[in-house]
Amino acid sequence: MIFLRGVVVKLWITFLLVIFVVLAIISFLLLEFFNGYHVTQAENQLVNQATKITTLIEKSSNQLNMQTIAETLKDHSSRITIILNDGHTYTSSTEDENLPKLTDEWVGQNDLFQTVIEKHQTVTDQLTLPSDQEVLIAGVSLQDESGAVFAYQSSEIVAETTKQTSEIILLAAGIAIVLMTIFAFFLSTRITEPLIKMREGALELAKGQFKTRVPILTHDEIGELAMAFNRMGRQLNYHIEALSQEKEQLYSILRSMADGVLTFNRQAEIILSNPPAQKLLNDWRYEYDVNSDNFLPEDILLLLKKVIDSETEQAQEVTVQGRNWVMVMTPLYAETKVRGVVAIIRDMTEERRMDQLREEFIANVSHELRTPISMMQGYSEAIVDNIAESPEEKNELASIIRDESLRMGRLVNELLDLARIKAGHVQLHKETMNLNQFIDRIIRKFQGPAKEQGVSLDVVVNTAVQSIEVDQDRLEQVLTNLIDNAIRHTEINGNVTLLVETETDDIRFSVKDTGSGISEEDLPFVFERFYKADKSRTKTEKRKGTGLGLSIAKNIVEAHHGNIAVQSKLNEGTTFTFVIPIK
Repeated sequence: MIFLRGVVVKLWITFLLVIFVVLAIISFLLLEFFNGYHVTQAENQLVNQATKITTLIEKSSNQLNMQTIAETLKDHSSRITIILNDGHTYTSSTEDENLPKLTDEWVGQNDLFQTVIEKHQTVTDQLTLPSDQEVLIAGVSLQDESGAVFAYQSSEIVAETTKQTSEIILLAAGIAIVLMTIFAFFLSTRITEPLIKMREGALELAKGQFKTRVPILTHDEIGELAMAFNRMGRQLNYHIEALSQEKEQLYSILRSMADGVLTFNRQAEIILSNPPAQKLLNDWRYEYDVNSDNFLPEDILLLLKKVIDSETEQAQEVTVQGRNWVMVMTPLYAETKVRGVVAIIRDMTEERRMDQLREEFIANVSHELRTPISMMQGYSEAIVDNIAESPEEKNELASIIRDESLRMGRLVNELLDLARIKAGHVQLHKETMNLNQFIDRIIRKFQGPAKEQGVSLDVVVNTAVQSIEVDQDRLEQVLTNLIDNAIRHTEINGNVTLLVETETDDIRFSVKDTGSGISEEDLPFVFERFYKADKSRTKTEKRKGTGLGLSIAKNIVEAHHGNIAVQSKLNEGTTFTFVIPIK
């Protein structure tokens, strides 16, 4: 059945039907023509025979010659009968043994003979003899009205001639049908072969093989169709590659975006998403304890419906797993109808945290400056109002004002240093320095303050490194801050140790004390600006500070491509460790 539905078979059958109908019509017309032609030829032949005999009879006066004339002019398959008005009848012989003679009785009863003899007309006709044999007969009257000459032969002779002609025509028609069948099959194959190739090429295109090419076998319309097909394939391949590149570029952009992107259709189904958006959805599903990938929170569904109904941009801020997210949804149009929604999701946690830090920074700076300003204002008013009468009291008040001004200057300088380091405006002046000499200088610097506090200051050097490449002043600032903090937070008879050791290509500095330690809740925030474990903000001589030293130290270490960390146990001690590359 599949074979019968093929184009080749359809064209072949169509050609055969057309050829068969045309040949059938031609054969029918030819058979009719030749049938009439043979009958006409036979009648004309018989008329000529009869006419010749009448001419000879009319020229001969001897009736005895009539039989001779009839025998001489007869055809081998015909018979001549001469009927005279005086009752004499002469009939020739014939080679056709089945052709009987005409009897006088039959002749007298037949209108044909009466017409020829009495009306003197030349007549041809087909008659059935008393022996049931059909004959073709022609009658010609004598001019002297003395009788008529009849020439007749069996109709089977004409039928045999017609049969032979029909067989020849049918044979020619059969040969023509066979030849035309072969030609039709060949022609249909030639026509359909390129179409089959193009069908196979179209199936390959449907599978995504856009580089498929069909052969151009002819230069006619089918060849032009093959050329157009190949050109279409090239264009499709070009456009698909362009779309693939655009799609890949779009996906690359979406994957690299810090903001989340979600695209929905009108049925609230996710069409496209990038990793940040997927992370938000995963956190949201975790929060709702749902494992389905098709789950969408009620907040998104309501905002999505609002965007589709109002056809306007909508925004909303949500909190998921402790992080702040801002969703901005915009409608997508198909001509004039909203076909979907694109959502841009931004993680605003850091921005909110920075806002909070900025507020805390302002509060901390205000607090740090308010105390010395208040003290300077109060003591200066005491001097102006002569509350301090003796020179010793005035000097003491002036000394306090001077200490507070130095403290304010130190706070401002540290803020400026921290700002410059954060902004990357401070250039490190790295140089190769002798490590042992550097450590000795630091230890000598703090031997005096350590003795005053009753603290033992030790140093342990477990490294063969003689020199390192650093910014000496900045590194000294880090160690100064760490050792100073360790001494100030260590009680009498406590111990502070500076440990220097090698770690692969890095050098590790550790400042360990046996002081009060830092609580676990304060430990993650010790490197924040203005952060102090002492929540009361009370100032003692031992623990006065701005809260910026550790933040500055952390930035200096990171500027040297190193890192700093802290370990501490409350009431047992603290260890600050930082690692920097040797070179």
